[in-house]
Amino acid sequence: MVDVSQHKLVPEHTKLDDEAVEDVLQEYNVEKTNLPKIKLKDPALPEDAEPGDVIKIVRNSRTTDKAVVYRLVIE
Repeated sequence: MVDVSQHKLVPEHTKLDDEAVEDVLQEYNVEKTNLPKIKLKDPALPEDAEPGDVIKIVRNSRTTDKAVVYRLVIE
C-alpha cells in the first residue's frame, strides 16, 4: 500500500498543539469552528489526528513562495 502523505505532491500537514491553535485563532480573530474543514479519512493527515484538531498545511506557491492554511479535522 502506498503512503500518500509521503508523496512529493502532497503538501506538509502538521497537527498543531493547543497553544499554537490559540495563537492562530487570535491572529485571524476567528472561532475554531469557522476554520475550513478536512475529513478524518483524508490520507494526508498525520496518523495521530483526531476530530477537533487543527492542521497546518504548507503549500508551495508561485506568488508567495509558501502558502499556509489551517483546517479543522472533522468526522
